[in-house]
Amino acid sequence: MRRLGSVQQKIPCVFLTEVKEEQSRKRECQQFQVVATANVNPVALEANVDCALATEKLDGTCCYVTVYKGQPYLWARLDRKPNKQAEKRFKKYQHSHRSCKGFTWNVEEDFKTVPETWIPAHRVKHHNGHPVPDEHGHIPGWVPVEKDNKQYCWHSSVVDYEVGVALVLRPSADDEDMLEIAAVPLSELMEQTLELIGTNVNGNPYVLGSKKQPVHCLVSHGSVKIRNPPPVDFQQLCSWFQESPEGRVEGIVWHCNDGTLIKVHRHHLGLRWPDGESCFGNKSVIIRVDGTAEYKNTKDLFTSFSTLNGHCFSRLQDIQFDP
Repeated sequence: MRRLGSVQQKIPCVFLTEVKEEQSRKRECQQFQVVATANVNPVALEANVDCALATEKLDGTCCYVTVYKGQPYLWARLDRKPNKQAEKRFKKYQHSHRSCKGFTWNVEEDFKTVPETWIPAHRVKHHNGHPVPDEHGHIPGWVPVEKDNKQYCWHSSVVDYEVGVALVLRPSADDEDMLEIAAVPLSELMEQTLELIGTNVNGNPYVLGSKKQPVHCLVSHGSVKIRNPPPVDFQQLCSWFQESPEGRVEGIVWHCNDGTLIKVHRHHLGLRWPDGESCFGNKSVIIRVDGTAEYKNTKDLFTSFSTLNGHCFSRLQDIQFDP
């Protein structure tokens, strides 16, 4: 299988986009909409998107596995953003020029501080030793998920550093129509990016767990294939999202042969998300979390899943620990 691209930067839309002066469907505080035109993005054409692997875009928060303190560790996404004055200056420039090209940043003074452990994402450009912001004025990056950091408690719930494993949701090796939740060695996930999904992430569109019993897990980017993807055509994609059972997804990410990633999500096409039951949340799932590992906390998610080892649920959203 080809090595899939990892999500280190903002992924371009498969269509050229334009900005509309109306309330964003995706972000409440955003007073403009980024919408797709019918024109295919030259970046997508150059990367030969028609021959790319189409995968489901999952709605969660991006994570990364790499070394910290000499062992494989889960890292959370943390973009370094401008402070209030710099943000104001940037928006004023953007509004008057209808573009952010030509805007100059003072990276040392314009950006909020980040933890000492923060690292910039791969392929972030540097100038005079400092990382340079992208066109949105952000510097994508990562911070390690440490157990005592309450800000990342849901990230922490899916890793056990003492055993060296993560809770991963993936297509079953035995049946591609079925999912499995497994305790996967972090060493096997090195340099991958994954999506954290679950009860307390992004409004929980997959209806996982409950307030009383939160359920979270990691899904490797590119692992959920779309079997009969529509052609890269504006009208056909719109129809697929609205009419196909397989189209009940947030979006598509195409993994091109040259490593380029291209995406489209429903908001680009003016479509709602979530919109009824999701295709992913309706898939059946088997639990493969072996109870022989000594998880340090009897109340943690690993222990809860180990009590269900070998159990099948007809839908992902039906997972529950109480009999």
